[in-house]
Amino acid sequence: MEYQWHAVYTKARWEKKVATQLTKMDVENYCPLNKVVRQWSDRKKTIEEPLFTSYVFVRIATKDIGRIRKVIGIVNFVYWLGRPAVISDQEISTIKAFLASHRNVKLLPTSLNVQDTIRIVEGPFTNFEGSVLSVGKKSVRVLLPSLRYFMTAEIDLEKVMKVAVKRIDAQCLAS
Repeated sequence: MEYQWHAVYTKARWEKKVATQLTKMDVENYCPLNKVVRQWSDRKKTIEEPLFTSYVFVRIATKDIGRIRKVIGIVNFVYWLGRPAVISDQEISTIKAFLASHRNVKLLPTSLNVQDTIRIVEGPFTNFEGSVLSVGKKSVRVLLPSLRYFMTAEIDLEKVMKVAVKRIDAQCLAS
């Protein structure tokens, strides 16, 4: 039996409740929590809030999809091409490592095309290859294609190396 990560869509602000219910059911799940500093009139406090609003990830076998749909607070699975979207183990690991290394992570929805491929040569993402949407002075935006989001983080440019993409020359194909 093969277990795969899927994203489920939850009711608004039900991410932690759904994760708790899934844990009680012995269903492996992941609700990425972002550490954010919030300012109140009398103090600052670091809180954990869901990184992906209304999303929780579950690692299940295909046969368990119906059972998971019945969990209170889950609206539906996230679909891609007519089937529940499968999230790779590497993407889940990347999100975990990203959140362990950075605070105040921001998500920006994207429908852009993938551009350059990069490899990180130093730090918690050493040897990780990703698709870059933009590069600033210190900021790299990495695309997670199956989630349709990209994360931003401050990464020193000397820790990033562009990976040469091998392209097939059209003239070579013609000969």
